[in-house]
Parts: sequence; structure tokens; C-alpha cells
Amino acid sequence: MEEHIKMTRLSLYNQGLFCGAQAIQWELSEQGHSSPPSIRTINRIISRNDLTHRRTGRYEAKGVPYPVFTPDRPNQRHQMDFVGPRHLKGNQGTIRFYSLNVVDLATKRCGVQPLYSRSGNALYEAIWAIWRRSGMPQHLQVDNELAFLGSYKYPRGMGPLVRLCLCHDIELWFIPLYLCRHGRQASEPWRNAEVEGFNNHYQQKFLARRVMGSEAELEKGSLEYEHKHNSRYRYSKLGGKTPLATLKQTNGTILRFPPDEPVPKIPLGKPESGRYHFIRHIRGDGKLDVLGEKFRMPPELHYEYVVATVDVDRQKLKVIHDLKQVLEFNYEMR
Repeated sequence: MEEHIKMTRLSLYNQGLFCGAQAIQWELSEQGHSSPPSIRTINRIISRNDLTHRRTGRYEAKGVPYPVFTPDRPNQRHQMDFVGPRHLKGNQGTIRFYSLNVVDLATKRCGVQPLYSRSGNALYEAIWAIWRRSGMPQHLQVDNELAFLGSYKYPRGMGPLVRLCLCHDIELWFIPLYLCRHGRQASEPWRNAEVEGFNNHYQQKFLARRVMGSEAELEKGSLEYEHKHNSRYRYSKLGGKTPLATLKQTNGTILRFPPDEPVPKIPLGKPESGRYHFIRHIRGDGKLDVLGEKFRMPPELHYEYVVATVDVDRQKLKVIHDLKQVLEFNYEMR
């Protein structure tokens, strides 16, 4: 078995594929080993045989097509992410908080809203506050945090963010997952590059420079930083213009704002229509992972990106590759 593991690791490495313990375990299963060793055992074996070195040389893209969506008008697509938890030293003790950050991809406008919990109601209030200032997107892109996803225990129950978006005709997109160290899954952060870059800017230019000691100072400072960014920061991708100047140049653009009503509260009713999407990379095991549920993919989709679209109205899970629907599964919602 140790020789099998060594040769499998070498084969994956030479093909430029993932060659960690999880990938080796999957490959052994594909080769017909009914009970391959645990990930921990495989890690010990490759470490003992000095097979932990990484690939050398400059990374070269493998040419696997990714479903890119390039917005051409304001609020066509937003990226959203959490920063935190962070801590302020206030007069009443330590204040633990998060920041919900949003970036409009077409204009680089940002939305910054502090919150003190990531529960459904607190998330709704933060999103509602940003949408009242920036407008609502047509498409919203997020990572795979449970605060956004909902629950792995009830994968078809539609989490709070899914329900909020479906109730307001917003298509929600979850970025792909990848295997990080120790075989754990994490979101591919480079797929949310705009908001991830903004998060670094937020940390360096705001949190690291401004002294705040209360929730009121944090909320006031966040609004001031948001306005400063949108009105004064210039981007080369915008031709040297600021985000607000870019917005003004989009003549005829009508932004859609949330209805003038109280912030929604949990639980929202179950939507009867709409779509939401999971972008996923199909690995060598040939399985599509949607909130822990596995769907078998044909060999031609192995090592390819697909979009798994949940059609709430038809109760179907549609698999799309290269802009074409290739599979469809029954997907009865809870």
C-alpha cells in the first residue's frame, strides 16, 4: 500500500494535478482500493518518504474554462464578504464586531456596514442598510460561509440569504470550493478578488488608522470611510475616475432600491420561484457537491467547472457547463 501511495502521488504530481493526501485517497478509490488508508496515514507516509515538496517554477493556468460574468452597468453584480471578528477597546470593555463589505463590480462603489452578530436578523439589517444607500443588485456573489449558505443539515431548506435574494428577484451565486491543507474545503478567494482586495484596503486604511472606542464611533467612522472611498479614491480600471463619478457617467441608469418598509425578519416565507447558483469544480472522484449532497457527474466533466442552478419553481437542479445545460436532477425543496 505504501508503494501504491508513493506511485499515485508521483503520478498526480507529474500531471500537474492536486497531489495532497485527500487527492491521493480519492485516486486510490478510483483504482479499485475499497478501503484506502485515512488521510492522516497518507500524510505520514508521504512525509516519511520526503514527498511533501511543492511544484516548482511559475504557475501556468491549466486552461480550464471558468464561468466568467463581466458586468457592464451599475448594480448588475455585487460581491459581498465578511471581515472579522475584530475588536475595539471601549470604555465599557472590548467590543467584538464584524463588517459586511460589498463592492459593485462595474463602478467599484463600496458598502460598509458594521454588525455585532452574523445571525439572520443582524445580516438582514446590514444588507438592508447597504442596499438603501447603494441600491439592490441583479446578481450577488458570496463565498461559502454558513452565514450565507444556511445549513448543511437541511441543504434544501434555503438559508436566510437565499430567501432574501429570491424574495427580491436577485440571483445568488456561491463561488467554488477547493481543498486546502489537511484536506479541508474552503472557498476559492481569488474568485471574489474585488471584495477581497477591498477588505485589505479597509483593514489598512480604516481599522489600522482610526481610533474608535464605541459602537457609535465605529458606525459613524464606517459611513465616513465608505463616502471617502466612493467619492475620492480613483481607479485605473475606471480611467482615473472615482466610483461616484463613474456612476454619474452611466446616463439612463436607474438603480433599484429596497421597498420603503421595515427590515425583513426571520423567518421569511418560503419563495415559490427564482434561481440560485453554485459554481463548483468537479474533481477526479466525479462528484458535484451541493451543500453536502453529492451528485455523480460523467467523465467528460471531471476537472471542469460547472454551474449547479437550483430552479425553485420547477424543483430541479440543473448542471450547466460552457453555457449549456448538460444534466438535470429532481430537487424537491423542503
